Amino acid sequence: MTHWANLLNVQLLAEGDPPTLLEPLGMWLPFIMVGVLFYVLLVLPERKKRKKHEAMLGNLKKNDRVVTIGGIYGTIVNVARDAEDVTIKIDENSNTRLRITRSSIGRVIQNADSDSNS
Repeated sequence: MTHWANLLNVQLLAEGDPPTLLEPLGMWLPFIMVGVLFYVLLVLPERKKRKKHEAMLGNLKKNDRVVTIGGIYGTIVNVARDAEDVTIKIDENSNTRLRITRSSIGRVIQNADSDSNS
Protein backbone atom coordinates (compact mmCIF):
# COMPACT_ATOMS: atom_id res chain seq x y z
CA MET A 1 0.00 0.00 0.00
CA THR A 2 2.87 2.35 0.61
CA HIS A 3 3.99 1.82 -2.95
CA TRP A 4 0.64 3.07 -4.33
CA ALA A 5 0.64 5.99 -1.91
CA ASN A 6 4.08 7.07 -3.08
CA LEU A 7 3.01 6.91 -6.73
CA LEU A 8 -0.06 9.00 -5.93
CA ASN A 9 2.08 11.61 -4.15
CA VAL A 10 4.55 11.77 -7.04
CA GLN A 11 1.71 12.25 -9.51
CA LEU A 12 0.13 15.01 -7.41
CA LEU A 13 3.48 16.76 -7.03
CA ALA A 14 4.16 16.49 -10.75
CA GLU A 15 0.89 18.12 -11.68
CA GLY A 16 1.25 21.12 -9.29
CA ASP A 17 0.23 24.65 -10.23
CA PRO A 18 0.97 25.83 -13.75
CA PRO A 19 3.95 28.23 -13.95
CA THR A 20 3.05 31.89 -13.74
CA LEU A 21 4.25 34.65 -16.03
CA LEU A 22 6.63 36.03 -13.38
CA GLU A 23 8.70 32.87 -12.96
CA PRO A 24 10.73 33.32 -16.20
CA LEU A 25 11.26 36.97 -15.31
CA GLY A 26 12.59 35.97 -11.90
CA MET A 27 15.02 33.63 -13.59
CA TRP A 28 16.35 36.32 -15.97
CA LEU A 29 16.21 39.23 -13.53
CA PRO A 30 19.85 38.92 -12.33
CA PHE A 31 21.12 38.94 -15.93
CA ILE A 32 18.98 41.96 -16.77
CA MET A 33 20.24 43.80 -13.69
CA VAL A 34 23.89 43.08 -14.60
CA GLY A 35 23.24 44.36 -18.13
CA VAL A 36 21.67 47.58 -16.87
CA LEU A 37 24.49 48.08 -14.37
CA PHE A 38 27.09 47.50 -17.10
CA TYR A 39 25.37 50.06 -19.33
CA VAL A 40 25.08 52.69 -16.60
CA LEU A 41 28.62 52.31 -15.24
CA LEU A 42 30.58 51.79 -18.45
CA VAL A 43 28.71 52.83 -21.59
CA LEU A 44 27.06 56.10 -20.52
CA PRO A 45 30.19 57.78 -19.09
CA GLU A 46 32.23 56.79 -22.15
CA ARG A 47 29.57 58.17 -24.49
CA LYS A 48 29.46 61.44 -22.53
CA LYS A 49 33.27 61.73 -22.62
CA ARG A 50 33.32 61.09 -26.39
CA LYS A 51 30.67 63.76 -27.06
CA LYS A 52 32.60 66.28 -24.95
CA HIS A 53 35.82 65.51 -26.87
CA GLU A 54 34.05 65.85 -30.24
CA ALA A 55 32.62 69.21 -29.16
CA MET A 56 36.10 70.35 -28.12
CA LEU A 57 37.50 69.32 -31.52
CA GLY A 58 34.69 71.17 -33.29
CA ASN A 59 35.45 74.39 -31.38
CA LEU A 60 39.17 74.55 -32.14
CA LYS A 61 40.38 77.96 -33.27
CA LYS A 62 43.63 79.70 -34.13
CA ASN A 63 46.00 80.43 -31.19
CA ASP A 64 44.49 77.71 -28.96
CA ARG A 65 47.18 75.93 -26.95
CA VAL A 66 46.75 72.17 -27.30
CA VAL A 67 48.31 68.88 -26.25
CA THR A 68 48.24 65.98 -28.69
CA ILE A 69 47.48 62.44 -27.60
CA GLY A 70 51.20 61.79 -28.08
CA GLY A 71 52.09 64.49 -25.54
CA ILE A 72 53.28 67.23 -27.91
CA TYR A 73 52.46 70.77 -26.78
CA GLY A 74 51.73 73.37 -29.43
CA THR A 75 49.69 76.34 -30.57
CA ILE A 76 47.20 76.06 -33.41
CA VAL A 77 48.29 78.07 -36.44
CA ASN A 78 45.85 76.88 -39.09
CA VAL A 79 42.51 75.12 -38.68
CA ALA A 80 39.63 74.80 -41.10
CA ARG A 81 36.12 73.70 -40.10
CA ASP A 82 35.75 71.10 -42.84
CA ALA A 83 39.39 69.91 -42.94
CA GLU A 84 40.62 66.86 -41.08
CA ASP A 85 44.11 68.25 -40.49
CA VAL A 86 45.34 71.03 -38.21
CA THR A 87 48.69 72.84 -38.24
CA ILE A 88 50.31 73.49 -34.88
CA LYS A 89 53.45 75.45 -34.03
CA ILE A 90 55.59 73.59 -31.52
CA ASP A 91 58.60 75.91 -31.26
CA GLU A 92 58.48 79.72 -31.21
CA ASN A 93 62.20 80.26 -31.92
CA SER A 94 62.58 78.06 -34.99
CA ASN A 95 58.92 78.36 -36.08
CA THR A 96 58.65 74.56 -36.25
CA ARG A 97 55.20 73.43 -37.35
CA LEU A 98 53.46 70.07 -37.48
CA ARG A 99 50.48 69.06 -39.54
CA ILE A 100 48.38 66.64 -37.51
CA THR A 101 44.94 65.13 -37.72
CA ARG A 102 42.22 66.86 -35.76
CA SER A 103 41.40 63.66 -33.88
CA SER A 104 44.95 63.43 -32.50
CA ILE A 105 44.42 66.50 -30.32
CA GLY A 106 43.94 65.31 -26.76
CA ARG A 107 42.94 68.51 -25.00
CA VAL A 108 42.99 72.28 -25.12
CA ILE A 109 45.09 73.93 -22.41
CA GLN A 110 43.33 76.64 -20.44
CA ASN A 111 45.87 79.24 -19.38
CA ALA A 112 44.83 81.80 -16.76
CA ASP A 113 47.66 84.10 -17.90
CA SER A 114 46.67 84.09 -21.59
CA ASP A 115 42.99 84.59 -20.70
CA SER A 116 43.67 87.63 -18.53
CA ASN A 117 45.91 89.27 -21.21
CA SER A 118 43.30 88.91 -23.95
